[in-house]
Amino acid sequence: MEDDSYYLDTDLDLSFTSTTTDRTFTSSSARSSLARSSLTLSFNDRLSTATTPSTTTSSAPTTLHHRRYDPHWTAIRAATTLSSDGRLHLRHLKLVRLLGTGNLGRVFLCHLRDCPTPTAFALKVIDRDALTAKKLSHVETEAEILSMLDHPFLPTLYARIDASHYICLLIDYCPNGDLHSLLRKQPGNRLPVSQVRFFAAEVLVALEYLHALGIVYRDLKPENILIREDGHIMLSDFDLCFKADVVPTFRSRRFLRVSTPPSSPRRPRRSRRGGCFSTEATYEREEIVAEFAAEPVTAFSKSCVGTHEYLAPELVAGNGHGSGVDWWAFGIFLFEMLHGATPFKGVTKEQTLRKIASSDDVVFPLELDEEGVREAKDLIQQLLVKDPTKRLGCARGAQDIKRHPFFEGIKWPLIRHYKPPEIRGLVKKSSKAHGGHVTGVSSPRRRKWLWWALSNLLRSKRSNSKIQSNNNSYHYVGKSYNASRKRV
Repeated sequence: MEDDSYYLDTDLDLSFTSTTTDRTFTSSSARSSLARSSLTLSFNDRLSTATTPSTTTSSAPTTLHHRRYDPHWTAIRAATTLSSDGRLHLRHLKLVRLLGTGNLGRVFLCHLRDCPTPTAFALKVIDRDALTAKKLSHVETEAEILSMLDHPFLPTLYARIDASHYICLLIDYCPNGDLHSLLRKQPGNRLPVSQVRFFAAEVLVALEYLHALGIVYRDLKPENILIREDGHIMLSDFDLCFKADVVPTFRSRRFLRVSTPPSSPRRPRRSRRGGCFSTEATYEREEIVAEFAAEPVTAFSKSCVGTHEYLAPELVAGNGHGSGVDWWAFGIFLFEMLHGATPFKGVTKEQTLRKIASSDDVVFPLELDEEGVREAKDLIQQLLVKDPTKRLGCARGAQDIKRHPFFEGIKWPLIRHYKPPEIRGLVKKSSKAHGGHVTGVSSPRRRKWLWWALSNLLRSKRSNSKIQSNNNSYHYVGKSYNASRKRV
């Protein structure tokens, strides 16, 4: 039985090289995928000093500072400032317990030593000697991609430490686990439409950002969607990604907007589902909206990687695939959240792959009695088109999917400020948004300063503006439904 509170104390006082990155958004990656095989790296292995420490290679520090007051970066800066060479070393870290084992290595919960306010991190440890050359290339790919990311729904790489034959990636810890585990705690292994809509919207924004960087994810599934302590999501595991060129485009689009006449008194607009029973007078007016899109339409790869239930038909065929595999996986992801199982799952992996490669369309189980299900079904059907040239998202990327009626009403620029839903088995820690982000928790000194500033404003009687809450939310109101199908 593995010790749950093992500490690496004796072999960490070594002169290993490290490079600290300067990313800003919070994230998490602290879970092993259930679909990945475990390595033979023992939990009680010590870091050996027999080999020469390798040189760390990383990108130049970025100048972005969106979370300057985040306790994670405050702790990192304090540790590097006190370090003799201004770098972060393994001796600065205190391992708490094993979080999980993945295909490439193990992930540990850790803290910075001598930190007055303990801040949790996840340390991903990869043993070079235990990996093949192909898997080692996947490790380097993941490290490179992590150093590029700067997004609230994607991981933050705080430091990469190369020690002996180990590669250590210091990233954020996510205490709420992954979405796959959360689904297994729900009735019927599924979520209501409103909650599906919330998670799908955040995953969509994360995929949009990756594609804008020319990164094709290729490993979307609930096991790789972590849930932060505030209830928002974070994608993880980027070892199966590949990079491609992307050419951003900007164009104007005309569309018809239905609204009340300008001369009529302002009143709450009825839902467009009111149909012929709506008595409110409406009219159509043409609007022009500017759209920015950055989709790697020229991305191409022939490698067959991923989880079999989420593989796209063109990936199974082996004739080459592009960024469209992520939009196919996004459709499978929506289906599983709504119905508790993937649509093409067979008794064996081979049967699953045959169903995916066949010309049969997706079959939906018993119709759910919830508002918004019809829109969700239509979106899934457009995403699970087996011809990638006709699949939704393959032309204009996430912009085409955002316009679908399933996401109607979402204010995309404010997506990170939406209030996460209340879900069985999910323990959320409320936090105040800071610097435009929902995850920032201000330091005691900053909170004291804010109270001082607020009291001065009240004393001078100059606070005439109203303080507005940021509890935006979006939801469907409908009956809950317990799906009967379970994923095996």
